[in-house]
Amino acid sequence: MKTLDVTSAGGTYPVYVGRGILKDPEALAKYLPFGKRKVLVVTDDGVPSDYTRAVLSVCPEGEIVTLPAGEGTKSLSSFELLLSRMLDAGFTRSSAVCAVGGGVVGDLSGFAAACYMRGIDFYNLPTTMLSMVDSSVGGKTAIDFHGTKNTVGAFYPPRAVLIDCDVLKTLPARQMSAGLAEAVKMALTSGATFFSLFENETLPAWEEIVLRSVAIKAKIVGEDEKEAGLRKLLNFGHTLGHAIEAAEGLSGLLHGECVALGMLPMCSPAVRKRLLPILDRLGLPTAFPKDTDRMFSYLTYDKKRAGDKISAVFVDEVGKGYLRDTTIDALCERVTEYLASTEGETK
Repeated sequence: MKTLDVTSAGGTYPVYVGRGILKDPEALAKYLPFGKRKVLVVTDDGVPSDYTRAVLSVCPEGEIVTLPAGEGTKSLSSFELLLSRMLDAGFTRSSAVCAVGGGVVGDLSGFAAACYMRGIDFYNLPTTMLSMVDSSVGGKTAIDFHGTKNTVGAFYPPRAVLIDCDVLKTLPARQMSAGLAEAVKMALTSGATFFSLFENETLPAWEEIVLRSVAIKAKIVGEDEKEAGLRKLLNFGHTLGHAIEAAEGLSGLLHGECVALGMLPMCSPAVRKRLLPILDRLGLPTAFPKDTDRMFSYLTYDKKRAGDKISAVFVDEVGKGYLRDTTIDALCERVTEYLASTEGETK
C-alpha cells in the first residue's frame, strides 16, 4: 500500500493506492473508519456488486443506492434522490457518503455529501482508470445542468480516497483507454519523464500510472485548491473536450475520449507529432465530430470564461503546460487549422 497526502483548506487527506484491498476486510476497516455511523454507499449498475458488498461489510449501518451507469446520472434528479434517501433514513451530520464507481458516481456523491446538512464526511473508492488518476482527487464535485458539464457543484475534499488497482482487471478496454487520456494529460502539462513512458511500446504497470498521476495532481492541488491559477493546468484538453461532450448530447464519446480530442489543437505541431501515435496506440480518437459549429456554441458555457476571454491551457513543450487568455473565435480558428492540417490522416 502506498499513501499520498493531498493538502486542502480543511486539512490533509490521504490517497491510498494498492492492490487487493477490497478483498481484505481488515484493511478496509482500517482505511474506511466508518464504525457504527450511517453510511450511504453510492454506486452504479455497471460496477460489480462484490465491491459494494465489501464496503458494506465494514459499515453495518450502511445502505446502497445503485444508479444507472452513464453521464446522464449526474443530474438534479439523482442529486435529489440521494438527499431524499439520507433524509428518510435519518442521516445526521455524523453520517457519511461513500462513492464506489467512476467519475460520475464520485462527482454526484461528493456534491450530495457537501450539501446534506451543510456537509458530511465523504469517502471515494474510484473503480475506473479515469477516476483513479483524476476526478477522485482534488475535491471537485458537481452535477451537469441543462446540457452543460459540471455547472452546479462545490469544492469539497473527501476524507480519504481508496484505490484498489485490481479492480481495473474487470474494466472494458475502451474505459481503460478513456482513463489513460487523463494520465497523458497530466504528463503533457507537468511530467516530461512520465510522458516518455507512454511512448514506449509497453505501458508501465497500472499502479505506477495511478501513483504518478496522483502525485502530480496532489502537488498542484496543494498549491491551488480552488483553481485560482496553477490548477487550471489540469483543464488541459477540457475546454474543447467539454464542448465536444456537450455537443454529443452527453453520450456517444466518453469523457476521456473528448479530452484526448480537446488536447490536440492546443499542442504545438512538435508535441502533437509525439501525441498522435500515443492516442492511436491507446485506441483514442483523433478525428473531431463533423458538427463543429454545434461544438463551438458550447464554448460560451465554459466556467473559465470571463467576458469574451477564456483562460485556456496550451502545451508547446512536453511537460510544460501554460495558461493564456484567448477568445472563443481564436479557439474555433485553432480547431479549424488543426482539422485542415490533419485532413485524411486522423481517425
